[in-house]
Order: sequence, then structure tokens, then C-alpha cells
Amino acid sequence: MISYILEDKIKESYKALKLAAEMSKTYYEKPLILTYSGGKDSDVLVQLAIECLDVKDFEVLNSHTTVDAPETVYYIRDRFKEWEEMGIKCTIHYHHYPDGRPMTMWSLIEDKQIPPTRIQRYCCAKLKEASTPNRFVATGVRAAESINRRGRDTFSFRGTRREERHFYSTEHAEEVFRESLEKTEGGVKNDSPWDCLLIAKAKANNDLIVNPIYLWGTRMYGISSMIGK
Repeated sequence: MISYILEDKIKESYKALKLAAEMSKTYYEKPLILTYSGGKDSDVLVQLAIECLDVKDFEVLNSHTTVDAPETVYYIRDRFKEWEEMGIKCTIHYHHYPDGRPMTMWSLIEDKQIPPTRIQRYCCAKLKEASTPNRFVATGVRAAESINRRGRDTFSFRGTRREERHFYSTEHAEEVFRESLEKTEGGVKNDSPWDCLLIAKAKANNDLIVNPIYLWGTRMYGISSMIGK
């Protein structure tokens, strides 16, 4: 029974990734970006993309936070070397201030005069989200990670305030995407009298997000060896 549950989750993740990659190509004319931290969720995300997408339909990006453990940094470099040999574009993004100075966690703490907290997580906005402006990105976020991450869904767009955040299921995202293409006769360059907010954000090249493993539970990693059996 567990293997069937895992198989269903994998299929759902494939569907979300394929749809996001198609939307990215259609509206952004660029590959889907997979954000990669070196953790298990990121590894699963990239593996799923390798299994269901062409290597030219996505790229992998790591935002260098300057506070990762050396072992994590080395691991990321090793994985990137492996994936680059497969033809996958991999990038490590180093952050800088407008004047060219390197931006680090320590410089941000000095700027803010307070370390990051659960409420003031300014480090994520500066050292992670700022790495992918005006792109469609995939993350390894899961509902099972924390209470704060529950109540979301697979597709969304970035908003700074809670009331600005909207979440959509894969089914809804695919429905409005197909309908939008039909209403514009397959041409996204034309104006359309109708658009779901998700599609309007995509056409404007705003920051869109897909969480392909959002509904994966933590226990699923214990049965990962069943994949493909």
C-alpha cells in the first residue's frame, strides 16, 4: 500500500514540474529554475526533474548563504559537477550590494543591528529570494515541515504580505493555463479579456513558485528505496 501512495505522489510531482516547465517556457521564454540547498528535499526535487523533464527545460541554482556548513558546500559542488556532466545548467549565486561589496549573513546582521529571528527572516529575502527575480522557480517546500508552511498549495506567486499570498492546486493551474492559451488562440503576445491572477502574474513575468513535493510527508523518505519497484 505504501508503494502505491509513493507512486501517486511521484506522478503528482511529475505533473506539477511538467506544467511549471511549460508555463516558464511559454511566458518567460526561459527554463524553470530549481532552487537547491543541498538538503534531502532539494535532492528529491532535482531527481524528480531529471526523471520527467528534458535537461534543457530546467536549471539548478544554489544561493550561497555564507553560513552553510563546509560539508554542505562541498556536497553542493560535487552534485553540481555530476549534473553539469549530464548537461544540466547549475549556478551558485553569490550576493553583492549595489556598490559591489559581497553580501553575507554577517554584513546583513550588522546592517539590521539584529540577528534573523523567526519573525524577522530578512536573510531569506536577501540571500535566497533575491537570486531569482522575474522567473518561475521550483522549491522543495513541504507542508509537513512546519505549521507555518501548511495551508498553502503547489502553485503560488511571491507576496511580501500574508494577504498578498495566493495558492493554487496543480489542477487549477493547468486549467487556467490551458484556458488562457485557448482564449488567445495559442499566442501569449496578444491581449486577453480574461486572466486568472496566476496567469496575469505569469504574463507580467512576476516571481512564480511551484512546490512539486508540497504534499509529501516526512515518512515518505523512509520508503524512498521503493521508487521504481
